[in-house]
Amino acid sequence: MLDDNLKSQLKAYLEKVVRPIEITASVDDSPKSAEMTALLRTLVELCDKISLAEHRGDGERTPSFAMNSPGQDIHLRFAGVPMGHEFTSLVLALLQVGGHPPRTERAIIDQIKDLDGDLTFETYFSLSCQNCPDVVQALNLMAVLNPRIKHVAIDGGVFPAEVERRQVMSVPTVYLNGEVFAQGRMEVEEIVAKLDTNSSARAAARLNERAPYDVLVIGGGPAGAAAAVYAARKGIRTGLAAERFGGQVLDTMAIENFISVRHTEGPQFAASLEEHVREYDVDIMNLQRAEKLVPGSDGMVAIELANGATLRSKTVILSTGARWRQMGVPGEDNYRNKGVAYCPHCDGPLFKGKRVAVIGGGNSGVEAAIDLANIVSHVTLIEFDNTLRADDVLQRKLRSLPNVDILLSAKTTEVLGDGQKVTGLIYENRVAGQRHTLSLEGIFVQIGLLPNTEWLKGTVELSPRGEIIVDHYGKTSIPGVFAAGDCTTVPYKQIVIALGEGAKASLAAFDHLVRTTAPDTDVVKAA
Repeated sequence: MLDDNLKSQLKAYLEKVVRPIEITASVDDSPKSAEMTALLRTLVELCDKISLAEHRGDGERTPSFAMNSPGQDIHLRFAGVPMGHEFTSLVLALLQVGGHPPRTERAIIDQIKDLDGDLTFETYFSLSCQNCPDVVQALNLMAVLNPRIKHVAIDGGVFPAEVERRQVMSVPTVYLNGEVFAQGRMEVEEIVAKLDTNSSARAAARLNERAPYDVLVIGGGPAGAAAAVYAARKGIRTGLAAERFGGQVLDTMAIENFISVRHTEGPQFAASLEEHVREYDVDIMNLQRAEKLVPGSDGMVAIELANGATLRSKTVILSTGARWRQMGVPGEDNYRNKGVAYCPHCDGPLFKGKRVAVIGGGNSGVEAAIDLANIVSHVTLIEFDNTLRADDVLQRKLRSLPNVDILLSAKTTEVLGDGQKVTGLIYENRVAGQRHTLSLEGIFVQIGLLPNTEWLKGTVELSPRGEIIVDHYGKTSIPGVFAAGDCTTVPYKQIVIALGEGAKASLAAFDHLVRTTAPDTDVVKAA
């Protein structure tokens, strides 16, 4: 299961373990159980502090395994085989159960330990989901730190009957004490804030005490990260407020066109961005959503946040990025995460053997259809235009697949469901004007991006598409306010372009500071 190179790396990590780890496995005669047992026995071989006990019919999900340490009260379990994206979750869990201190802010650790009540979390994940590990790792950490918190991470592909019974159609899906708690990517700070209802007010009070910045970056994607680094390198007071550091990159599976890096994945790239920014003196304020921009008569710009806090700065760089565009048809909101999905890599495995549709004939839509065709029984790709817009090599691959149908000049008009899950959709043939019904169980929407700029309407000048209008310096219609990345009118929404635009906007902001805050020359001469 693990090659020699991976074993060597894992052995080096396990040398950081400082206390014994007791693994208790629930096993049977299934192939998955044998695979899990082989993995666990390898862990025992690699670290003399790890012991393994195997049990049959112990009442737990099978195959699964729990981890604890003598003298500790830890309730942490993996149901399935945590490989793929979840292998990192396994390694971190071993280190944390084994006493290695987590790389988490002291304030968050204290907040987790202070959480009151018995909290039992169940997280459904898929091995191909790049967003799931963040949630699994956050809840595992919470289970290690607080004995009243229990967490089991469940591979939906290993427990399909359970997934079907609970109608889990999107990962990660988290249950708390038997009820749905959250869906989608979440960081530990966000989970804790949701549990600790007073944390938002306390955070707002702390933010209100911040001194004004020279440069305040709004957004933590590639453009925002580059802007923050370039500003901090000038030695000026720099802040960065982001709803989630990494932005849309976190939802990107593979990155193969970032020059000098032949291949990486979105979450890994986002982690590298944050690590680079943290090397500089940047005040990072994560999980903060901007709601209003207010230019001041004193030359300062105020940014009002959703939690009630207000940040002030001499210059602001807007890099709020974009999000997946929705169809905007009846039924879409009702069945989001109940069959309507936006990430084929994350949620595709939950639709194994089922019929699905992909909405959109660009590169992302065609790539999604190709990937899903390997998992589901049938894919129908629906394109509004009379031709596909994807690259020719992708179109040829798509048309070669026997379980894919392509509908052109088709407009999706409604999502159908039975109140619990998607059952189909209605589309209109734009040429003949006829309406048709497709019976299916999943709909993957891949129709482009929408800039995150609604909160700026009435302040910064926007294009008809909602993009921030900028000049070739990144300047907006408001002096001292700059913008960069996918939220702007700059063409070609690419990571490498966003990075360059962020750097350019930061340099322009610094130039603005130099020109507007320089001492009066007559006063200097008189002195």
